[in-house]
Amino acid sequence: MQPANYDLYSTFVRRARRLWRQYGVLWLGAVAVGLVAVFYARLIDWGYNAFLHLQREHIWLPLILTPAVAAVSVWLTRTFFRGAEGSGIPQVIAVLHAKPGESGERLLTLRILAGKIAVSFLGILGGFTIGREGPTVQVGAALMFNMRRLYPRSNVLIERKLVLAGAAAGLSAAFNTPLAGIVFAIEELTRSFEARASGVVITTIIIAGVIALGLNGNYTYFGTIQIGSHFPDLLAVAVLLTAVVTGIAGGVFCWLLLNTARWIPAPLRKLHGDQPIAFAALCGFIIAVIGLVSGGTTFGSGYAEARGLLDGREHLSLAYPFLKMASMVGSYLPGIPGGIFAPSLSIGAGFGNALHMVFGSLELQMLIALAMVGYLAAVTQSPITSFVIVMEMINGHALVISLMATALIASRVSRLFAPPLYETLSQRYTAPPQPAAAPQAAAAADEAPADVPEPLRRNEPDSATANETSDR
Repeated sequence: MQPANYDLYSTFVRRARRLWRQYGVLWLGAVAVGLVAVFYARLIDWGYNAFLHLQREHIWLPLILTPAVAAVSVWLTRTFFRGAEGSGIPQVIAVLHAKPGESGERLLTLRILAGKIAVSFLGILGGFTIGREGPTVQVGAALMFNMRRLYPRSNVLIERKLVLAGAAAGLSAAFNTPLAGIVFAIEELTRSFEARASGVVITTIIIAGVIALGLNGNYTYFGTIQIGSHFPDLLAVAVLLTAVVTGIAGGVFCWLLLNTARWIPAPLRKLHGDQPIAFAALCGFIIAVIGLVSGGTTFGSGYAEARGLLDGREHLSLAYPFLKMASMVGSYLPGIPGGIFAPSLSIGAGFGNALHMVFGSLELQMLIALAMVGYLAAVTQSPITSFVIVMEMINGHALVISLMATALIASRVSRLFAPPLYETLSQRYTAPPQPAAAPQAAAAADEAPADVPEPLRRNEPDSATANETSDR
């Protein structure tokens, strides 16, 4: 009788282990991603509210606080958290396109995860124009990547599956946009969607989304816009013009980030190479000045301004999108952790507000939605992800065709100016390391901001890079 019981017990243990490996690790990781995403969102919101409180009481404080925070943030990033700079999406792409085990050990460690959250929180305390959504992608990927330790024998397939699922779940939990998380995994991260990975990604997104909904409640990121059932005759013209305007603006932004050696004066490039902390402080001072000129509207991610425009509570100047874009470039150049999703949506909302002067017969909310998706698609050059994100954020199913057309046109216009931003930046993390015997080359590589790809960092012609990434 004992052998029969032993066999039954052994069978139960084997099946339990198999189920744990198939589902348990992923579900546990998804719960962790959802919890950390909610914690991170609340931390960033608290930090920005604290900055606003200080800025309202002491109007000139950003002239001191923002440069100081910039200097400390760059010192922390360069000293302790190399690999945490920027939005984090280029790092995730680099891991997925290389050997996840080797590159993940450099770019998806728990130390980088902690640094991503801590330094971006410090940045938002200083009023930097950064978002939390891109960093949440790297945070989610890092969490899931480190879950591989719970497998008795990990391999490349398991590691890639974990990174992909964590990144997609991070975006989904950050925006409360589950469909966008799935599309993001297909369009931006992998360019494919294998049957073996689809169920894993979808399940992880669902679980992380349920955790976020349970803690935050059922909400749409920008609320629900009210669009009438009758679309005006000028809608097609508005879609075309909005797509062209936002496509040019987004393309110029990408060009500025990818071609710093062409437009940043040589003394400033030398300052960045020799004294990166001083360069960061200078960028912080410029961000503070722009913030004061704009009346404080360019500080932070821009979520409040975009939400206010959609709700009809906010009235912004026509210069807002240009000032916000300048502040966004200044926030990204020093190389501290911070995303560009939310600031891009805010800039797009500003362009929609400006275009309402041309299309006064169209509803302002409609133009803002079109411009948001246009600018986001131009910056990321991921049109499907962009229109799905905006559609879910505003509950704008009535505008699906218009949003899709705007995203596709804007993305194509942007590509005339620059190759895909995230893919090009990811090349920096997949390039072979510099030989130790070449200190001059290594020093030259530090002359440009941290998230600039290697060919541009060495001030070499970037035509090869552009050609390699032009057909995405």
